[in-house]
Amino acid sequence: MPVVTVVGLQVPNLVAGTVIFEQVFVLPGVGRYLLEAVQRIDLFVLMATNLFFGALIVLSNLIVDVSYALIDP
Repeated sequence: MPVVTVVGLQVPNLVAGTVIFEQVFVLPGVGRYLLEAVQRIDLFVLMATNLFFGALIVLSNLIVDVSYALIDP
């Protein structure tokens, strides 16, 4: 159970890490698209990417909570 908790809590760090990784290594992706939108002040893209990242975090927390019920009924 503690392993599942730690893995679930690391998902936001992984998401933030992809933004930095894409910028450092000049890779195309959602993180780079987000940073370009910040430079252009494109509010619709900023809202969409934040919603995407937020949904990923909520989904990972949901998966962790459901896995608790499967691991320890």
